[in-house]
Parts: sequence; C-alpha cells; structure tokens
Amino acid sequence: MNIKEELYNQCLEFIESRYQTVQNTIKEIQVSLQSETKSSAGDKHETGRAMLQLEREKAGNQLVEIEKTRALLSKFNIENTSNTIGLGSVVFTTKSNYFIGISAGELQVGNNTFYAISANTPIGQLLLGKAIGSTIKFREQVFEIIKTL
Repeated sequence: MNIKEELYNQCLEFIESRYQTVQNTIKEIQVSLQSETKSSAGDKHETGRAMLQLEREKAGNQLVEIEKTRALLSKFNIENTSNTIGLGSVVFTTKSNYFIGISAGELQVGNNTFYAISANTPIGQLLLGKAIGSTIKFREQVFEIIKTL
C-alpha cells in the first residue's frame, strides 16, 4: 500500500469513528427522551427535555457535517498524481508533511508524520496550486515544498 492510499484510509477511519460516536450520542439522547417521565417537578422536567432536544439537534448538525466530509473524501482519486498541489495531494516540505483533504489531525505512515488538513485551512490555502520547489511563508516560518504525491 502506498503512502497516499494509507493516508486516505486513515482519514476514512477517522470519519467512520466520528460517525459512530455521533450515532451513539443520538441513540443515547433518544433513550433519555423516551425515559423522561412527567414528574411533580414540571419545570425541571421541561428544562431537561429542552436540553436533550438541543443536544439532539447539535448531534444532528454534526452528522450533516460528517456526511459532507464523507462526500468530499469519496471524490478523491488517490491514483492521480500531479506536480500541482490539489485535493488528495501528499506534500513533503522542509518543515512538515501534509495530506490535503480533510482535517483529521496527525497521521502516521511508517516513520513519517503527516498532518491531514482541509484545503480551506490557512496552510491548505497556501499550498494549493503550488509545486515542488515553491517556498511558503506561514506564521513567520519559511519552508519549501520538496516532494508531492
């Protein structure tokens, strides 16, 4: 398995893990809502229900974002290689290594550390469209692109 494929798979696992977590949260909220019974402390009961409804709405919004991220990942062609950095590119620089795709944090492939970043992040915006040999200045640091996959 090549580096790009491994990074892509780790991003898929990251998204699936987040999806499962949010699904479990929604199930727990549903159970809590169903088990809430009207008690003599009416206002307290209504407040608890309202809080659970808000939590369910928040989890629903997270689910929508995860679905958008899944859709974005599905558009990647990991077989595609280009000298110009774009979505799905693996970028080696003199400072750090990046996988341009989704924000999934720090990923390991072999002895190499990569930062899975969205194209919308500030560093992602600086890298997009660049090629090997390009110099990037980010937060007072200057680094050079040495390799792309």
